[in-house]
Amino acid sequence: MSSEQNGTNGRRPGMTDVARLAGVSHQTVSRVLNDHTSVRPATRERVLAAIEQLGYRRNLSARALVTRRSGLIGIVASGSSRSGPAGTLGALEQAARAAGYFVTVAIAPEPEPDLHGEIADAFVEQGVEGVVAIAPTLGVAEIAQALGAQVPVLVVSAWDPPDGVPTISVDQRAGARLAAEHLLGLGHTDVVHLSGPTDWFDAAARIEGWHAALAEAGVTPRPDLAGDWSSERGYELGRSLLEDLPTAVFAGNDLAALGVLRAFAEAGVRVPEDVSVIGFDDLEGAANFYPPLTTVRQDLRALGAAALGALVEVIAGGAALPRRLPVQIVERASTAAPRTAR
Repeated sequence: MSSEQNGTNGRRPGMTDVARLAGVSHQTVSRVLNDHTSVRPATRERVLAAIEQLGYRRNLSARALVTRRSGLIGIVASGSSRSGPAGTLGALEQAARAAGYFVTVAIAPEPEPDLHGEIADAFVEQGVEGVVAIAPTLGVAEIAQALGAQVPVLVVSAWDPPDGVPTISVDQRAGARLAAEHLLGLGHTDVVHLSGPTDWFDAAARIEGWHAALAEAGVTPRPDLAGDWSSERGYELGRSLLEDLPTAVFAGNDLAALGVLRAFAEAGVRVPEDVSVIGFDDLEGAANFYPPLTTVRQDLRALGAAALGALVEVIAGGAALPRRLPVQIVERASTAAPRTAR
């Protein structure tokens, strides 16, 4: 049977193809390959027949999956160049290398079922000890859930997953609360949030934390303005505020804040004399914005180290409970008391 006829389109047959031909799940194929006793004899024979028909050959390094001594960790990422996911990927790779692990990375920009299967095949065949999924959106989170049936998985995300999916992230809700409390402490009540894209877990968590803190203080903010994490969109939203200025702006990230600062500067709006601006991330260079930016700092290096430690716990059979790392306010010159209080 040719590769086109058996559905592999010229590529090497993988576990996805075996599962499809045998009419079983990835997990069942994995159990047959690992000689798991829970597979019924008839199902085992069907999977073995599909393996023979396709000419599937398991990579020998996959045997290390049973002993968990390959020293290899898989990372699934969205491929986003935004500072949060990209910084987390870099920090995680550094932490893994420092701990003596090798890393293999799979980029999954879109939630495509076929791609999910290919990633699972690749990781299992390489014998990864475990997988970290950096999941800013639902697509990568779904891949993590699918992988969890085959290898130990840890999700780095502000996502609130189903029970049994271990997660770790910077506490995005707490960070937004700190931003709100900082502005409230200065006396601001006419405030607006320029959010990140609402399909991102981080953005949704920041929106939730922002509104919760203001509601507890009895303050009703202006309606949120949805951004996309970019300075260009921050600039557009900053210009949209010029005709009716609030006293303070909470930008969803530092790049959006940079765009806001430019929009205000071009219009002669003084920061913080006329409007206070606060960001989120504490990007390298935020102290050199004009004026230097007050922001919420998230320590991605600490996140990478903590994520690796949690994954090692999961690999060892432990139950890594959801964990949120702390954040802190970095006060600089872009925030002050509102103009009406002076």
